[in-house]
This record gives sequence, structure tokens and C-alpha cells, in this order.
Amino acid sequence: MYTLQGDSVFFFFFLNNPVFLRQLRSRFRSRASLRTFLLESGRDNLDISLFDFTTSKDDVSMPRLNPLHPPFVHKRTVSLETPDVHHHNHQRALIMQRREHCRYHQVWRKPFYGTSSEREEYSKICQAVKEANRGEMCSNKQRIQHSKAMAVYRDENKRLMEQSWRDRALTRSQEALKERELLRLNPINWSGTLK
Repeated sequence: MYTLQGDSVFFFFFLNNPVFLRQLRSRFRSRASLRTFLLESGRDNLDISLFDFTTSKDDVSMPRLNPLHPPFVHKRTVSLETPDVHHHNHQRALIMQRREHCRYHQVWRKPFYGTSSEREEYSKICQAVKEANRGEMCSNKQRIQHSKAMAVYRDENKRLMEQSWRDRALTRSQEALKERELLRLNPINWSGTLK
């Protein structure tokens, strides 16, 4: 583990090192303990606001850093590597994921561990959801029954239409046979004068 002994130039060199900062935060859990250590070691002129000891979800979110233009770098070179900035952005993403996870799961705690008003509100929401589901199921059943009735009506209508078409064709053919038989027995030109 890095120690805070040595001159302040060595100390400031490690301020931007993420490994050093993680170990420093794990060693000093609060600003007060770090302030006490700095006073005892004679480095009370350092600004401890550089270190973020806050772990609550109400603190200000970490700003996202641009890996192509990292802070404290005045001139960009070709061989510029930005692992610190990438680590910072990765830690920021992890913190945001943890916050979202906590926010999402805090909602589940209300019906079990919340106050009586919260439990009552949750039961009202559940009742409203049940009513909505029941209404949707009833409307689905009615729609299915209506579609079945309409299908039966359609099939019956089709059968009646086809039956009427067959009857009409049969009567037409019978009338044609009857007229042909009448013409054979009593022709129009029975004397044969019309040619």
C-alpha cells in the first residue's frame, strides 16, 4: 500500500492514480480521519475536497470525462494514454447502475416494509390492476363470442346463398327442358312455311 510519507510532490503525483485513490479511500473512511492524518503528518495545507468519501445516493453525480481530452493535460500527444479517465468513467457508470438498482428495488419494499398508507396505496393499485385485467378478459371473451357468432352467421348465409343458386339453376334447367318439349310437340312453324 502506498504511504503518505515523503514530500508533497510525491503525494500530488499519486492524486491522479486510481489505485492510490482506492487504497486511500479504503484506509480513510471519512474526511475527518483523513484530516486528522494530514494534521499529524504536517500536510494540513492539502485540500481534502479532492477526495470523494461520500457514498450516499443523494450526492452530486460524478461528471463524465472525455478520454480524448483528459483534465490536467495541457498538450495532447500521439502516445497519450488515458487509463485514469477510462477508470473514472467506468466507476461513474458503476455508481449510476447501483443508484438505479437501488431506486428500482426501493419501490418493492413499500408493500412489505412501508407504512400502512403505503401498503394501502399498493393494495389499491393491485385492485385497480385486477379490475383492469378482469375487464380486459371480459372484453376478450365477448369479442371471441361475437366472432364465433359472426362466423356461424357467415357460414349459414353462405350455405343459404349457395342453396338458392342451386335451386335457381335447377328451375332454369327444368324450364328449358319444358320449353324444348313444348316446341317439339307444338312447333311454332308447324306448316313449314317459314324458312
